[in-house]
Amino acid sequence: EVQLVESGGKLVQAGESLRLSCAASGDTFDDYAVGWFRQVPGEGRQGLSCLSTSGFDYSDSAKGRFTMSINNARDTVFLEMRRLKPEDTAVYYCATVNERDYNDCLQTYEMERWGKGTLVTVSS
Repeated sequence: EVQLVESGGKLVQAGESLRLSCAASGDTFDDYAVGWFRQVPGEGRQGLSCLSTSGFDYSDSAKGRFTMSINNARDTVFLEMRRLKPEDTAVYYCATVNERDYNDCLQTYEMERWGKGTLVTVSS
């Protein structure tokens, strides 16, 4: 079963860019849809982007500043975040779901496996 490890979160200044990584250990993402989510303290988890057999999809809050990609080995996905704002401060998670078991991979309730997250803090 795939296990997910996020990395790359840190303290940055507003306006800077940051790239997060999510590595799959024990498997690749070939049989899964994989998504990026974030959770602001005190709020629910929010879908940002996902990759499935249909390609990349983005939530409205991610379009324009966030770009998701995958490496050639298809075992690591990335989230490139640009022009970061203080309101982007959150714990960022990646998650997967079997390709046959979901309708919308931007929805948190659809996802089956989660990493532990990586903290991004954006100072003003």
